[in-house]
Amino acid sequence: MVHIWNDLSEVPAGFGPSVVTFGNFDGVHRGHQQVLSQLIRTARLNQARAVAITFDPHPAQVHRPESAPELIMGLEDKLVALGELGLDAVLVMKYSLELASLTPEEFVSAVLVDALKASHVVIGHDARFGRGNSGDLETMKELGAKLGFAVQVISEFGSEGYPLHEDHDGGPGDRRCSSSWVREALRQGDVATAAAVLGRPHRMRGEVVHGAARGRDLGFPTANLSAAASGYIPADGIYAGWLVDQAGTRWPAAISVGSNPTFDGVSRQVEAHVIDRPEEAVEDFDLYGQSVVVEFVARLRGMVAYRGPEALVEQMRLDVVQAHGLLFAG
Repeated sequence: MVHIWNDLSEVPAGFGPSVVTFGNFDGVHRGHQQVLSQLIRTARLNQARAVAITFDPHPAQVHRPESAPELIMGLEDKLVALGELGLDAVLVMKYSLELASLTPEEFVSAVLVDALKASHVVIGHDARFGRGNSGDLETMKELGAKLGFAVQVISEFGSEGYPLHEDHDGGPGDRRCSSSWVREALRQGDVATAAAVLGRPHRMRGEVVHGAARGRDLGFPTANLSAAASGYIPADGIYAGWLVDQAGTRWPAAISVGSNPTFDGVSRQVEAHVIDRPEEAVEDFDLYGQSVVVEFVARLRGMVAYRGPEALVEQMRLDVVQAHGLLFAG
């Protein structure tokens, strides 16, 4: 079981030795997973604890809130994803201007050495830390020699050819796995590429709330996610995916993202129509008030304004058939 600490004061006295890394880990994509897998292997070989440090809120939300990236996942899902990798502990540090003002040595000394008793620090080639991002890999190596821990460097992790992109020099090559790549794919509705970079389907989490009930009236009742739901909202369109209810049951679903243009909608909504509902009356399959997860597997089409409800219903029937075929193919 992974231990979650929300403050340095929660780290048990005498904890350690540990192998530590730190980062935002937004999306916990395959690049992050490679770093964390190596961290865990190093910890096991050295009979140490494997610890990841992450920050909440995202540093960009503190330093430049007007241009901060939309997060791929909320903190709850990030901690679930980190916990599934086999870490011993995750330290969630509250990111503030005070924390940002620490020099590289102050941060490393107080957090990695004094609190976590780090014997090894695992970082990437482009790691930056400390006041003004003044600390880098060479800084960490110098501090390791001074404070008594080893530094292990992890190379960048590519997409293993799915899909093939241009590298930074303009020639063919794998693109580095990154949170920005995931956001780019989701902005385009390309949830398949997002899943390839993440290593799993993109997901949102939120409470099911009452909507306009148009889907129910048309014979396609939907679970509408609250506007406060966490997770990056993909491009408008219809998707095949899954809804995981509060009990952990996975239901196949056709998912709509958009503003319901057929009915002149304005605000964007995420709503999932469960395909294989139980045969009992619709009102008995009640998800209202539940915290659910919606997973996006494939985009079926873009959002279209139809001439009327009849044309929309016919298209929705086709969407459900296509979604079912994709989710249960093979």
